[in-house]
Amino acid sequence: MEKLSRDTLASIYELKREMLFFRGSIVPLKEIIIKLQKEEETQIIQEGTIIYLKDLYDHVVQVNDTMYAYREMLSSFIDFYMMINSNGMNEVMKTLTIISTIFIPLTFIVGVYGMNFDNMPEIHWKYGYMGVLVCMVTLTIIMLSCFKKKKWF
Repeated sequence: MEKLSRDTLASIYELKREMLFFRGSIVPLKEIIIKLQKEEETQIIQEGTIIYLKDLYDHVVQVNDTMYAYREMLSSFIDFYMMINSNGMNEVMKTLTIISTIFIPLTFIVGVYGMNFDNMPEIHWKYGYMGVLVCMVTLTIIMLSCFKKKKWF
């Protein structure tokens, strides 16, 4: 799936803000209609008007419920966007972990043999340098095969 852009996220947040604005307009309207239905008969509100107020109230409730559903859907889109970004970040962290896991032991070996002590017997061996390199390559291959077995790459 194609990654969502920041513009898409901004659009989703803008729609969510608009939903909150509309909700702020609908809720007071609902309260006004309830109060008008409870009013006694006047010149403006007659017995025949009550039927229309009930119908209007039903429509307002329906619009309110629809806006709630849309708002929840927008929240789900935001969660989905965050999940996609989180998965991408997890892949980056996994790659960095693999690289670190490979290079930390190699750095330790290089650090030990780079200390220039005269009492290190391996330094004076004829194949000491080649032995350390073979050990480092073997260690790297073992770690890579373990990562491959775990299906990290």
